[in-house]
Amino acid sequence: MADQPTATAAGTLTLGGDLIVNRLGFGAMRITGKGIWGPPADHATAIEVLRRAVKLNVNFIDTADAYGPDVSEELIAEALAPYPPGLVIATKGGLLRDGPGQWRPDGRPEHLRQALDGSLQRLRADVIDLYQLHRPDPTVPFEDSLGTLAELRDAGKIRHVGLSNVDADQVRRAQAIVPVVSVQNRYNPSDRSSEDVVGLAEKDGFAFIPWAPVGGHRPGAGDALATVAERHDATPIQVALAWQLARSPQMLPIPGTGSVAHLEENVAAGGLRLTDEGLAALG
Repeated sequence: MADQPTATAAGTLTLGGDLIVNRLGFGAMRITGKGIWGPPADHATAIEVLRRAVKLNVNFIDTADAYGPDVSEELIAEALAPYPPGLVIATKGGLLRDGPGQWRPDGRPEHLRQALDGSLQRLRADVIDLYQLHRPDPTVPFEDSLGTLAELRDAGKIRHVGLSNVDADQVRRAQAIVPVVSVQNRYNPSDRSSEDVVGLAEKDGFAFIPWAPVGGHRPGAGDALATVAERHDATPIQVALAWQLARSPQMLPIPGTGSVAHLEENVAAGGLRLTDEGLAALG
């Protein structure tokens, strides 16, 4: 489609001083099976979604070894390797899966080393552009987990380190150990519990990567979101994404989907500019 908007319209963000990405990325969690477990129901469609994303100038793809597990990373490599210049693949380690919908933290240094090596192999990469601690493990000292990622960065296996599911104090503790170029937390119009971390991202210059950027299947903010969408001849999901992009220049939304049509709808949100009245209505 010649008139399909691309991710370029969202503007750019620089990760770690050397990776320039468009500010509308793709989250590759939902290309796996139900419960984020096992292979997708339609393998060919999953591959098509990934390739279509890149054609739409999405040059930041976020995944994790826990998605499948392993499946998302394997699909990304199948669809896109060898990777085109400028495409940034971010992945995460530190969660174990016991079944569909089940997640268990494991931040032990030995696990993180093993997890990283597995991701490198599945992604067919020599180095991970952005490797994120998926979630702090309450049974392992946070500094031990981050110290391991710092060592792997020094060893050349990781280009940049990021965090996920952390508070502002944990960001500060991590920054004392290794440069942190991104934080990935839940954040959307109806869940702003990470507002202080967004502020810290603006102050310190790291990227804030919101997960669940539209608050699930039916994005929050209720009637206001639907009203603003109608005024802009857009969908509520597009408005939720545009709101995030307007919220901060450090924001890097990564909406995920297993559908090409939904992918195109999400990417089109990068060019949506909400009016002052619309932004005020969403608060």
